[in-house]
Amino acid sequence: MTLPPEPGGPENRGTLTIAPAVVRKIAQHAADQVDGTTRAERRIAGLGLGTHGASAKVGGEGNDVDLVLDVALNYPAPVRRIVGDLRARVTEEVERITSYRVRDISVTVSALLPDIAPRVR
Repeated sequence: MTLPPEPGGPENRGTLTIAPAVVRKIAQHAADQVDGTTRAERRIAGLGLGTHGASAKVGGEGNDVDLVLDVALNYPAPVRRIVGDLRARVTEEVERITSYRVRDISVTVSALLPDIAPRVR
């Protein structure tokens, strides 16, 4: 005799889809947590200047994701070491939170920005 599956059993729970926008936010947040990364001023269409941290684009298929990151680093900075740390941190966070496999991470360092003390305190 075969019993029907329980209502809350794994086979009846449906599916889970994590939107690329969520993966993008996780990657950006993880990248911003790496020592040596910084926020950059960028022109925002129609709004003038604003500051923001890393930006990310997400691609891939199935459970494999490809990430393209754009970051600004503090100057002077050991670029290779920081980018290595960044790749490790982003991979770890995306895989831990989403269970997707990070297949590739391309990183563009778009700025090296010195620490400048504020003029007014």
